[in-house]
Amino acid sequence: MDIRIQSLKFDADQKLIDFIEKKLGKLPRFYEGIQGIDVVLSLLPEYDNKNVKLIIKVPGDEVVVERHSMKFEDALVDCVDVLKDILIKHKEKKERR
Repeated sequence: MDIRIQSLKFDADQKLIDFIEKKLGKLPRFYEGIQGIDVVLSLLPEYDNKNVKLIIKVPGDEVVVERHSMKFEDALVDCVDVLKDILIKHKEKKERR
């Protein structure tokens, strides 16, 4: 599984990159067919200004989850929680075919 991290208009520190890779590294437990994940980190002008967008490539489809929070870590955890449910449903749907 290939994880690509892109930070827009700022440089992400190594601690944040390690946190992202650790969290996303657990996703294959829910669906083994993940081909790659693109992570886009950006800053918004609003109060909850840390935005995380995950683009997950699975065979024949692409899943996009986006959340924002006061901290990148919190937004990422929210994205991963939503993504777990989506991947489980995607796996069950594939198994029924």
